[in-house]
Amino acid sequence: MTMTTTQRILDLAAAAPASRGENLLLLMHEANQLYQQGLQDLHRDVATRLGGLATADLMLAAETAGMPCDVSQNRDEVIGLLALAEWEMTPAAMAYAEMAKDAARRGVCLIPEE
Repeated sequence: MTMTTTQRILDLAAAAPASRGENLLLLMHEANQLYQQGLQDLHRDVATRLGGLATADLMLAAETAGMPCDVSQNRDEVIGLLALAEWEMTPAAMAYAEMAKDAARRGVCLIPEE
């Protein structure tokens, strides 16, 4: 049985509270890679689904989705904003965000301190 990106992120998020230090960092790294993969996959789907819309309509949709954009952004950037807005509402993205917040509260972060 093949595990989906969402299933794996949810599994990692469930395992995170019991993990510490380097183990938690490894879970976060894997979850981050899956988060990025999921966003990229959804971006392709959104680009296909909305490919026929005029740029002005895409910009209006992005504004409506709470992702402000301006005329300096090109069509691909606006589609990226729409994909991000949709992705952030998925169970996988929400689980990852909570996992990252909890890890940060415990001093574990993917961005190294300077």
